[in-house]
Amino acid sequence: MNVEGLISRAKELIAVFGLKFVAAVAVFVIGRWAAGAITHIIEKIMKKANTDETLTSFISSLSYIALMTVVVIAALGQLGVQTTSFIAILGAAGLAVGLALQNSLSNFASGVMMMFFRPIKVGDLVEGGGVTGVVKEVQIFTTVLITPDNKTIIVPNSKITADKIINYSSQGSLRQEFTFTINYSDDIDKTRKIVAEILDRNPKVLKSPAPDIGLRTSWAMRT
Repeated sequence: MNVEGLISRAKELIAVFGLKFVAAVAVFVIGRWAAGAITHIIEKIMKKANTDETLTSFISSLSYIALMTVVVIAALGQLGVQTTSFIAILGAAGLAVGLALQNSLSNFASGVMMMFFRPIKVGDLVEGGGVTGVVKEVQIFTTVLITPDNKTIIVPNSKITADKIINYSSQGSLRQEFTFTINYSDDIDKTRKIVAEILDRNPKVLKSPAPDIGLRTSWAMRT
């Protein structure tokens, strides 16, 4: 092939691949803009629904990454790259990662559910996952609790959602029972009056419903 033929062939290749390159760049630029716009819409919707800020940020980032993956694959397709094998490799890699991180993914799914349905929130006194404490933070994978003796316990979210959750703070008030022992010779009416006065002076005791002061007797036999 002479020089003129080589130049002609080079021009044809440049023309063909130039158009493909321009198309790939256009797909990438437009796709990147669309991914950003869609991610912004998702973030706006989640914020309007008062979704937890941590979850909003995570879902937005995850959505953007997923959309940009599609954009890159589409751009490579415009360049003539066989994307079928590329997608298969991504799928296999994703499956391997999913199997390796199945416990973490379980905690993540539980964290998403907790942030969406909000069975507990920061400041609540709860019992879950075999632990009782005040919720300090609900994260994507774990929940941080402060126990009554001031210990910090980090509980996997899947362990909390796998069992019942008792929220002592959800109703705004909590019934508490106290038992006091007196002798049979003591004045019952006077005892009631003293207990009622103590409860009345306590600002944390609700006036309505009023405290119930009852009497429970027990019998003991000498042998």
